[in-house]
Amino acid sequence: MSGHSKWHNIAAKKGKADAARGKIFTKLGRELLIAVKEGGPEPSGNSKLKAVIAKCKAANMPNDTINNAIKKASASNENYEEITYEGYGPNGVAVIVNASTDNKNRTAADIRHVFDKAGGNLGTTGCVSYLFNKKGVIIIDKTKTTLSEDELMLIALDNGAEDFNVEEECYEITTDPADFTAVREALEKENIEFEQAEVQMIPTSYIALDEKGSERMQRLIDNLEDLDDVMDVYHNWDE
Repeated sequence: MSGHSKWHNIAAKKGKADAARGKIFTKLGRELLIAVKEGGPEPSGNSKLKAVIAKCKAANMPNDTINNAIKKASASNENYEEITYEGYGPNGVAVIVNASTDNKNRTAADIRHVFDKAGGNLGTTGCVSYLFNKKGVIIIDKTKTTLSEDELMLIALDNGAEDFNVEEECYEITTDPADFTAVREALEKENIEFEQAEVQMIPTSYIALDEKGSERMQRLIDNLEDLDDVMDVYHNWDE
């Protein structure tokens, strides 16, 4: 989630996702449920659901699995609350954790325990969020599109993208959150596959760690992501 180029981190996350696909899909299923509860089961009238579906597809969730999760969510009596936690990792690395829970006390205790175990600490709301900007991020693998760099750039910028970066193996498109859906949908019309397509918290500065600090930081991230209630983890560690 951090670093000046996100491609390496996406590849690493996809490797983890392959190893724990069931857990990843379970979390995405919960995101679908929350979106359906908020705005209904029809993507055409529910922008949040459309965004979660794009995230599911980027994680290689099959269409049948997505559709079944939406149907299940429509009939479900489960209710989850979305909560954001902020804290510090080793050497003051800023960490933001997005969670969804049906038991706030349990989730807060679990997240606090993970921070404490890694030598960090859970902070108060707003303690680190000022170090991040909320942005839409779309990553496209160069090998998975027949469109040229110029064609992709034109589509993205014409539909409101803020920036278009060309990396060695991918294209990285950044948008204001308000323009994310328009850019993503314009690209979807061209049948473009995404390696990533979601609104994220992007750090404005980064903190480098030594080997020991890096090990502790990686352990903190892994343990947070292992929690069932944790949806996303953002940080400003310069990996």
